[in-house]
Amino acid sequence: MSEDALYDIRDDRFRGLIAGSARLEELYTGCRWSEGPVWFSDLNCLIWSDIPNERMMRWAPDGNVSVFRSPSNYVNGNTRDRQGRLISCEHGGRRVTRTEFDGRITVLAESYNGKRLNSPNDVVVKSDGSIWFTDPSYGIMSDYEGHKAEPEQETRNVYRIDAPTGEIEAVVTDFIQPNGLAFSPDEKQLYIADSGSSNHEVPRHIRVFDVVDGKKLTNSRYFCSIDSGVPDGFRFDVSGNLWTSAADGVHCFAPDGTLLGKIKVPQTVSNIAFGGVKKNRLFITATQSLYSIYTTTNGAQYP
Repeated sequence: MSEDALYDIRDDRFRGLIAGSARLEELYTGCRWSEGPVWFSDLNCLIWSDIPNERMMRWAPDGNVSVFRSPSNYVNGNTRDRQGRLISCEHGGRRVTRTEFDGRITVLAESYNGKRLNSPNDVVVKSDGSIWFTDPSYGIMSDYEGHKAEPEQETRNVYRIDAPTGEIEAVVTDFIQPNGLAFSPDEKQLYIADSGSSNHEVPRHIRVFDVVDGKKLTNSRYFCSIDSGVPDGFRFDVSGNLWTSAADGVHCFAPDGTLLGKIKVPQTVSNIAFGGVKKNRLFITATQSLYSIYTTTNGAQYP
């Protein structure tokens, strides 16, 4: 694939983030809807979700792909806490869980105000140990990615789980369908995608909030819109550029909201994660496949 076929450069700043000789690699195919990639630097592997097949997969740099967990309870988004434990959003269980080092699964959140969550979708962990996750209704809309059910929550919320107490609080309640989320590298802002246009005639955008005292979100404002498909999962590089999924590939936005460029992917992209030894390899989950491409920047992520 030529550079012209692979990249859509909208701003010259994008040229400083991509390697001209790098190529998009398909690492695995055979999924029904790939999601939730998370890099394990200590284990030198990537774990991701194949939601409809109710399994989680593991890829290693030697090319070996294996099943990490099956059944997975329709796990969608994944991340790691600062201790290196796997944090997952389960559509099937309608809960957020933590996989302990010995393999035990601890439930972190499954209800709010006495009612079941909708279907936790994506999750991030702040440096203070708090866990923030989105709760749209995708996993209960049909039996394809979970179990069909009526929502018990009146709204589709974003929640925060307090690290010391485990208390769950709704921090945003006005999204149509909150989806991907990520903190800016300095954790002063939280960015949240609204993918409501996949089911409603509404904007397909990412909003940004100021984080106050590590617990509250204020000053909601528009950051960017996706011109192809909807925003799903996204992550930041060390310079504060936002790399997000879209229908035609991966879109990269500067901190000022300018679209710098796109990496074209032949399947609809759901999510991304930086990984590899230097965190300069972008892993891309897209419909049936797992892809990767090297960049000239590094992901802002821990551990």
